[in-house]
Amino acid sequence: MLQEDVKRELVAILGSSYVKDDPQSLVTHSYDGTPMLQSLPDAVVYPENTGQVSEVMKVLSRHKIPVVGRGSGTNLCGGTVPVQGGVVMVMHRMNRILEIDMENLTAIVQPGLNTKQFITHVEELGLFYPPDPSSMSISTLGGNIAECSGGLRGLKYGTTKDYVIGLEAVLASGDIIRTGGKLMKDVAGYDLTKLLVGSEGTLAIITEATLKLIPPPKYKKTMLAMYKDLYGAARTVSKIIENRIIPATLEILDRSTIRVVDDYAKLGLPLDMEAILLIEQDGDMETVERDIALITDICRSEQADQVSIAASAEEAEKLLTARRSAFTALARLKPTTILEDATVPRSKIADMVLEINRIAKKYDVQICTFGHAGDGNLHPTATTDARNQEEIHRVDEAFEEIFEAAIRLGGTITGEHGVGLVKSPFLEWKVGAAGMEVMKAIKQSFDPQNLLNPGKMFAKETRKRVVIDRG
Repeated sequence: MLQEDVKRELVAILGSSYVKDDPQSLVTHSYDGTPMLQSLPDAVVYPENTGQVSEVMKVLSRHKIPVVGRGSGTNLCGGTVPVQGGVVMVMHRMNRILEIDMENLTAIVQPGLNTKQFITHVEELGLFYPPDPSSMSISTLGGNIAECSGGLRGLKYGTTKDYVIGLEAVLASGDIIRTGGKLMKDVAGYDLTKLLVGSEGTLAIITEATLKLIPPPKYKKTMLAMYKDLYGAARTVSKIIENRIIPATLEILDRSTIRVVDDYAKLGLPLDMEAILLIEQDGDMETVERDIALITDICRSEQADQVSIAASAEEAEKLLTARRSAFTALARLKPTTILEDATVPRSKIADMVLEINRIAKKYDVQICTFGHAGDGNLHPTATTDARNQEEIHRVDEAFEEIFEAAIRLGGTITGEHGVGLVKSPFLEWKVGAAGMEVMKAIKQSFDPQNLLNPGKMFAKETRKRVVIDRG
């Protein structure tokens, strides 16, 4: 619990309604979307504006109290679990669109704004904000920025970092900084905007963002390609890109995921397929029709068993919604669902899926795999039961070997979920010892007292990497 004098200072800034330390509030903010992680904070605060965030940070800095910035808590890396107690700062009251600039095609937003609400509003104005994390119905833009969220459209349009062009943020000291702006060019010093995007709340509390908007695509088509040969699906992905076609969406579901998603969404998919590719292309009508025709030819040349094109916008949306619901569908199987992510070069997709299947069999655990085939980002998902500690141990061992396999294949331990608490023991595997020292020096410069989201990204001990030679 907070000391009474600290609580009084926070109440003086925010009002008694927005400083909570009752058991219900503490428990509610002790966990996020990551299973099996929980730690109670000492208090929860709800600022309304940047000035309040600054004043709160000055109090917490003076008393050396940790703070965890939080949106909707949908992240899957333990990124908003307050592992060292302290204060959870919830940004939901800061949820406004401050400006849509039609001349510069930019938006200025507060961090607590719901992602889907923002996307819908922008589309109603005839504009387009491409980042589309699967959690967008729940997640906030501030959370997306903190984690540099991806999504189904990442292959063609990029991820959150490609659309954040300016930020306002509060440092651990309470000082306010502003980076970037409504600019297409800006090389004045280090790019602090890009540094803060994806920093997982360890460097500053983001209070405002300037986002780039683009014209929407005029036309789109969606198709399914079904394969009894996993390598055929993987070769299709590589050949599509090789032919200089960049689809808006290029997703893969393995056999286990197909069965679960079909049972959940009632799509009538054939259940004897090893993989399904969900492909969407957008742009002008002539280009889309040409690309879809060429993609269809590529799918058939790589021995796709079935190729079908959505007959209507409603059917296409149903297919995309089914893909977005993969996690929800898998969560129905067992009490605990552990959704991970690892990224490999596109050419290694089939190798990685086969490695995941081999590892799952080795450790006798159930792992389904789906993900963004076009950018090599896979989501191996274990369905298990947290009450079975022996099985959980095997799941942990399996994921450790999966991360090792991803790096061995030229990939990384996370493509979009972030490092947080879960991946921190493995970060050095990717960036090396020298890279870790650079990152720690950056953290020290921004947050010398280690108050901002402590315990994340930098593990107390790096897991020893055992490289497995697969011949």
